[in-house]
Amino acid sequence: MPFKLKNARANYQRMVNKMFSQQLGLTMEAYIDDMLVKSNDGSDHVHHLRECFQILLVHSMRLNPAKCAFAVSSGKFLGHLVTRRGVEVNPDQIEAFQAIGQPRTVKDIQKLTGKIAALSRFISKLYDKSLPFYDLHRGNCKFNWDEKCQLALEALKMYLTTPPILSKQEPGKTLLLYLSLSRYAANSVLVREQGKA
Repeated sequence: MPFKLKNARANYQRMVNKMFSQQLGLTMEAYIDDMLVKSNDGSDHVHHLRECFQILLVHSMRLNPAKCAFAVSSGKFLGHLVTRRGVEVNPDQIEAFQAIGQPRTVKDIQKLTGKIAALSRFISKLYDKSLPFYDLHRGNCKFNWDEKCQLALEALKMYLTTPPILSKQEPGKTLLLYLSLSRYAANSVLVREQGKA
């Protein structure tokens, strides 16, 4: 697309959403030019791929073969690892987060909070756990990495050694709604318990 074209990404996404309106959320996920065809069964997968290719053909769109992978049980999609079990944290992101040392400047804090934001959907009570870092951003406060900040960083690193797996809702399974309220934030999550002893 031309460099001067405004809203190119939004228009392209709108076009993709319109093209695959019947498949999105069921057999496909698409974000701009990242497309994922998903199936529970191998024989269904061939049918779902054929549907996708036919739609692309009708709209005269092409795929880059070097960027395509077929019949894989897991893969990276939009920075996350998609597996048969569900959506998991990308191990590269966890490794990068674990390698973070003690921030020394405001810029380092900004990098840290950016990495936390990328992992946000996998961290429960995120705001409460990362509040010391955001406090360092407020106003014209002098940068002061204290013990409270260090403990919060270590707690987050420990938490991310076993992050949750996000999975789809299964018909007939009970969902639990968990609410988390604090002085600073309100959060909620739907949970399906699995493998209870």
